[in-house]
Amino acid sequence: MERLLCIWFGTGLLRPAPGTWGSAVAVVLGVLLHRIGHFPLLAAATIAVTVAGFWAVRRHTAGMADPDRSEIVIDEVAGQWLTLCFPSAAFYFSGMPADVFPYPGWLAAFLFFRLFDIWKPWLVGRADREGGVDGVMKDDLWAGVFAGIATLAAAAIAHLVLM
Repeated sequence: MERLLCIWFGTGLLRPAPGTWGSAVAVVLGVLLHRIGHFPLLAAATIAVTVAGFWAVRRHTAGMADPDRSEIVIDEVAGQWLTLCFPSAAFYFSGMPADVFPYPGWLAAFLFFRLFDIWKPWLVGRADREGGVDGVMKDDLWAGVFAGIATLAAAAIAHLVLM
């Protein structure tokens, strides 16, 4: 079960770039969660996958020399869903219906998350260098926070320019 969660039901076995595949699958599922239950469901799922990720990665990689293996993508799912929580919350608290999640929002969330996950600036890089099981999850969660902020900033700029 731990391995199945870590590879996100086979997504981590896709090549090339399993992290990008994990993020792409996470966007599709995250937008679906948003449409079904809006921000509260996406936030609850994000918390659940984050807790499950720490648990599954710890158990699956026990005894491995390098726990940050490329096929482990549950960290990308957690980070990508965290990123999606930012625009989802903005829509929810502004009173927009759940079926509204226009493609610029989820596309920007995907692109910003991949940028921060690959670039690894500041706290993202620090968490990645921490290594170990916690580092596997933490760097993607930090990337999710930065990508969420960047997504909202880009949306604000776009709305100012387009209005």
